[in-house]
Amino acid sequence: MSAVFVLVRSFHLSFLRGDGGACLNIPVSWDHRQERALRAKGGKRGVQELRVADIVAKLRVADAEELAVLKRSLVADTRKGVRAAVTAAERRLAAEKEESARLDELYGFERRCAVERLGSGGADAVILGLDEVGRGPIAGPLAVGGVVLSPSEKRLCGLNDSKQVKPVRREELAQDVKRTALAWTVELVEPKVIDEVGMAAALKMAFRRAIAAVEGQGVVPDIILLDGNPLHLDAREVNVVKGDARCASIAAASIIAKVDRDALMVAYDEQFPGYDLASNKGYASAAHIAALNEKGISPIHRRTFCTGLIQDSLF
Repeated sequence: MSAVFVLVRSFHLSFLRGDGGACLNIPVSWDHRQERALRAKGGKRGVQELRVADIVAKLRVADAEELAVLKRSLVADTRKGVRAAVTAAERRLAAEKEESARLDELYGFERRCAVERLGSGGADAVILGLDEVGRGPIAGPLAVGGVVLSPSEKRLCGLNDSKQVKPVRREELAQDVKRTALAWTVELVEPKVIDEVGMAAALKMAFRRAIAAVEGQGVVPDIILLDGNPLHLDAREVNVVKGDARCASIAAASIIAKVDRDALMVAYDEQFPGYDLASNKGYASAAHIAALNEKGISPIHRRTFCTGLIQDSLF
């Protein structure tokens, strides 16, 4: 059996869907002894004799060290697709490095907040992140997410402010958060209650419920990080401006709150058709306002938010 054939057999290929997700992902093995045998027998030609498809498959999953080895072996390879695959691998590794640095800051920032607040004990503190979704819509509930991430779980790649994450990836991240978190909750305040007590009181109500729900799961936070302005809910409260883009637990809270609320608005679109709730998620789009003037206010609209948008006679 030739050395080249042995090298080809050592490949475990990973084929990707068009959206970047893996439909078949088997670990890849790269034996440097086999490469040295190839070099001893035929120099760089050994690797170059591999099929382009095999080289491309390897480059798709190569780490930085493997890429360096392959680049040296393929330096004279002019076959169509090889150089493009090398460039694509370099871009992929650069993006992975950038994402790793972003996650370092996302996870590290909240830990530094805990240390600053609690001293050395903050290094192992239980951190609860809270964030709200749906403060501005004219229909649907206010949602507050609460998450305590597990320090023993892997970091969640792509975790970010929910508004910065594409819908499909957002749903995947929400599932990952719920599966790996020490505790999580999404608390809703319905439109009728918002009309009765006002948004400020509704926010405090939802945040308090979230804290109680997490503690009810047996997880007691040492520090509570809130996105935005102070609410003076709890002595453990620390407010972080733009926290959903700076703190991992707050970002996770924003993700699960957004996904749960969006799913609810899609369901409401079937229950209350004509307002385009599946698309606008309750926000005051032009089509939504037009539907209000035509159909009037539904049971899930915030009447106080609709003032001035439609004719008084419809109230």
